[in-house]
Amino acid sequence: MHFFRSSTRSLVVLLLVATCSVTVLRAQSITFTNPILQGFYPDPSIVRAGNDYYLVNSTFSYFPGLPIFHSKDLKNWKQIGNAIDRPSQMQFLKQGTTRGLFAPGISFHNGTFYLACTNIDDGGNFVITATNPAGPWSDPVWLKDVRGIDPSVHFIDDKAYIIYNSDPPEHKSLYPGHRTIRMYEFDPVALKVVGEEKILVNGGVDISKKPVWIEGPHLLQRNGWYYLSAAEGGTSVNHSQVVFRSKSVWGPYVPYEKNPILTQRGLPDNRKDPVTSTGHAQFVDGPDGNTYAIFLACRPYEGDYYNTGRETFIAPVQWKDEWPVINPDHTEVQYQYTARFPEVKQAGALPQSGNFSYTVQFAKSWDPSLLYLRSVDSHAFKRDKKGLSLLLKPATVQEMGVPSFVGKRQQHLYASAETELRFAAAAEHEKAGFMVYQAENHFYYLCQSVAAGKPVLQLYKGRKGEEMQLLASQELVGKPGAVQLKIDAKGGTYDFSYAVKKGEWKLLQGGVDAKYVSTRTAGGFTGCFFALYATSLGKPSTSWAQYAYLRYSGNDPMYNK
Repeated sequence: MHFFRSSTRSLVVLLLVATCSVTVLRAQSITFTNPILQGFYPDPSIVRAGNDYYLVNSTFSYFPGLPIFHSKDLKNWKQIGNAIDRPSQMQFLKQGTTRGLFAPGISFHNGTFYLACTNIDDGGNFVITATNPAGPWSDPVWLKDVRGIDPSVHFIDDKAYIIYNSDPPEHKSLYPGHRTIRMYEFDPVALKVVGEEKILVNGGVDISKKPVWIEGPHLLQRNGWYYLSAAEGGTSVNHSQVVFRSKSVWGPYVPYEKNPILTQRGLPDNRKDPVTSTGHAQFVDGPDGNTYAIFLACRPYEGDYYNTGRETFIAPVQWKDEWPVINPDHTEVQYQYTARFPEVKQAGALPQSGNFSYTVQFAKSWDPSLLYLRSVDSHAFKRDKKGLSLLLKPATVQEMGVPSFVGKRQQHLYASAETELRFAAAAEHEKAGFMVYQAENHFYYLCQSVAAGKPVLQLYKGRKGEEMQLLASQELVGKPGAVQLKIDAKGGTYDFSYAVKKGEWKLLQGGVDAKYVSTRTAGGFTGCFFALYATSLGKPSTSWAQYAYLRYSGNDPMYNK
């Protein structure tokens, strides 16, 4: 069945209608709760089109790629589609979880939306367009002359430019992490570069100090100045945002003497509810005419350990002596900011910030944020009045193929995710269940199977290239019908539970090390997923696993004050 394509078309229609259905609250003030997009929503890029805001994030090797969010007030965000939603556009076969699509940039001009991005291991940089941000987006046009990552198209004085991160001059690095910011003029009709490439920034703010990983560049014109803002220091705890300006779009660009304009490095390690790794920012004018910055940051539960990935935050911007400063009144990024303009909620939008709970009943609804690995195999998924069914494919999450996998981002440090499974394994290699997935080489798998001819629940720890390690097992007496599976995230640990009678939970294994599936331990740039996963471990199978719902609830302490 081709439920993905048909449900996507229906979803787009419903979301287009819902986009026009908003409720303006009477209160003339609004409180932002950070992150405004919780969980794995890194590398945000934002554009304003009239009174509407559209935001896109990186998705690496997950499919569909590049979620498009809509807002009227910069607080309430609703996913209205995905820019890469057809396998014919792009898929990420043989690419690891943290490869694929890096750092998109979205822009708007004369009724057309432009989205530039990088498929890091397969084609390089490309641009796609749409007249409706909900889609459909065009097939990619590849930009072979734009060599590097993080491309972004900007329109200034009726001309277009594409700006991006690239190699050091003449490909000769003076030190590890030496990069440049480069730019071409861009033809927005032919979708190709024009003229000669020019280096705008070499190394970073002060090349004598060997700045690393200048990236994620954006341009802004204001009061006769051209501002170039970019991230510096790498995406971990040394991440920062810096700014340069010039009287000409082609430079020379002079750095702000008080750079960085945003960072959390150097703050006390023992501060409460820390926000770290801030950077990759972009400016946007709010409904009140003031400037705001959208950027990525992390919320660790200990040290640099976090499982929620890099998330999307907001903070106010103050212009000082014609220079922008993010979060001007605080040293630490705040979990809440207040602004004086009305809040605008959107009908049907799933919650994205603060503590929240919701349930997706697969027979009735679909969550547009659910993702597959690398592509979608429509023959391996089906939805009907009984729920969502997954075919047990030979493909596994430890490989670079397309397994039977449907994942939801972990959006809280303290969260509960639950599903109901109906499955009868025919052999020990047949397994279906629920998992915490970070990457091919870092995951936990709570599954139903058989052992010695008897039905069992098993908990595995997985690594790429190795046989999964069995951590716990429990025989299911008799012929179990529906089995409920639950994963509780508790900061640095997970609990794995099950119930054969609805709501009568039994702990299979508690206190399982969450650091094993943290971004710091696994490496890369993603966060954890709670995922439905069924596999026959490399052997043929015709068995299906049926899931009734996916329930999610988050309860982070910083929002309970």
